[in-house]
Amino acid sequence: MKEKIRVLFICLGNICRSPAAEGAFKNLVIKTKLDHLFEIDSCGTSGYHDGELADPRTRKEAENRGISLTHRSRKLTKADLTYFDYLLVMDENNFQAVSSLTNEKNIQDKILLFGKFRSDAGAPIVPDPYYENEVAFKKVQDLVEDCSLGFLNFLGEIKCLK
Repeated sequence: MKEKIRVLFICLGNICRSPAAEGAFKNLVIKTKLDHLFEIDSCGTSGYHDGELADPRTRKEAENRGISLTHRSRKLTKADLTYFDYLLVMDENNFQAVSSLTNEKNIQDKILLFGKFRSDAGAPIVPDPYYENEVAFKKVQDLVEDCSLGFLNFLGEIKCLK
């Protein structure tokens, strides 16, 4: 049996964007009956919120869409860099923070801006809603759901899904 595709979503504190993306992608692969092909997790480049649930506004927006976020925040580890097949970061700062942890090309090639999988021609980032209102959290959830579909289609295009 083929090994699972291991996907890690990464933002700064692992309480807004990356757990929203983790939940959206898990929900999508469950709905498409592909969940047996994936191992999905999220983390932050900082340990500011280690052990905490996602921000209540993130959880509320996900729950409005039938997604339960039970993940506890954790900080990115060096082992994550080699373990996961895809390291999907939310913005340029996260990209730089993760990229700075290694000089290995095979790992560098796994670090991708999650926003590059969006369906429109917008910026390839998922903006941080932390200091914003609930509308920003709704927009982030919309975006991570859109990017999740784009990422799944990307995997299908490169024949990762069989």
